[in-house]
Amino acid sequence: MTSKTGLNRRQVVAAAGAGLATSLVPGRSFGQSGGHVVVVGGGFGGATFARFLRRTAPTVRVTLVEPLRRYVACPFSNLVFGGLRTLSDQTFGYEALRAEGIDVVRQTAEEIDPDQKTVTVADGTVLSYDRLMLSPGVDIDFSGLSGYDETAAAVMPHAWKAGPQTDLLNRQLRDMDDGGLVIISAPANPFRCPPGPYERASMIAHYLKTEKPKSKLLILDAKDGFSKQGLFQQGWDALYGDLIEWVGLSDGGQVVSVDASAKTVNTDFDSYTPAVANIIPPQKAAAIARRAGVTDASGWCPIDPVSFESRLQKDIHVIGDASIANAMPKSAFSANAQAKICAIQVARLLSGEEALPSTLANTCYSLIGPNYGISIAGVYRPGENVLEEVPGAGGVSPLDAPPQNRQLEAQYAEGWFNTITSEVFGA
Repeated sequence: MTSKTGLNRRQVVAAAGAGLATSLVPGRSFGQSGGHVVVVGGGFGGATFARFLRRTAPTVRVTLVEPLRRYVACPFSNLVFGGLRTLSDQTFGYEALRAEGIDVVRQTAEEIDPDQKTVTVADGTVLSYDRLMLSPGVDIDFSGLSGYDETAAAVMPHAWKAGPQTDLLNRQLRDMDDGGLVIISAPANPFRCPPGPYERASMIAHYLKTEKPKSKLLILDAKDGFSKQGLFQQGWDALYGDLIEWVGLSDGGQVVSVDASAKTVNTDFDSYTPAVANIIPPQKAAAIARRAGVTDASGWCPIDPVSFESRLQKDIHVIGDASIANAMPKSAFSANAQAKICAIQVARLLSGEEALPSTLANTCYSLIGPNYGISIAGVYRPGENVLEEVPGAGGVSPLDAPPQNRQLEAQYAEGWFNTITSEVFGA
């Protein structure tokens, strides 16, 4: 991939990392900062933050609140539908975090009192904090699509949180007769992983082409465009012919209601009865963020673009999918990058120093086929109250790339996943 400025992927990411290193930690140590930081959420944002804060400020006590014993990663989970991975390949534990001296509390965070600076967990334990990091991810907004609720999700899975829903959708695809119609309903922005529905369509199409070639996949979209659209559609034409059809908002693609009992999916103009319906509904910041008072009317969390501190509650920081990061997309790469910077910023603040502006990067890989990868990259910096994209610093995979480049992108994607999961969850 070449950026608009001629930088390749590695140079773009390295430049962002170099900006972080030189602007925030030029030979500094925060070993005397002290204090207690509670982290809510053990995904790519929260787990990364806990590990990096522990290393950056060894005297700070770090407590991670996460109810799950094992974390199931969303990145690469679409490959399960293509038969290229299993859910066990996506599953990671927290043993390495405990080994670094992080107190991992296997409880759900139930209440947060910003005035008393406490977190109450499910068993009634109250944790006091000096600073709180929220990385709770998203909740499905069951009020955002008529007819779609938790009962409907058991029939028409969203599979937008990797785990049982992923397994359910995968089993439905395997049980479907050849010649069946599969529908993916893609929501309006913002939502977790903007290219995700289209990578999912690609992986499902790979399975259908291989195992059930008489079938059809229809994407009904609440938008008139999507991330890496030209690259996806070029790949679909090359690999799957007319197996995939995409219908955008202006052509009547927005799903306005579903009926799980009748198994119907309805737009303003048509009604469909697919063999399998993957309904990806609107999303919002997880409930604990709302209970903490850090969400605004949009359902997401406004933040300071330098420190990621909430604009609504003092001493609470929000990173990852729940935050309003403006130009920076909701992705695992973004959450990981934000966590590293925020660990340094929090260490500075605990030491009585100011947070300093920093540069962040995001690269998002998508697989269209087993050996066909594409990507988009961006570099971001604080602007006037928001994170802004650095003009000309990012880019996308070229449309005219030869097959060997697509294969390399697929290898880069696998390498990135192995690296980030090892960094976050590995020994």
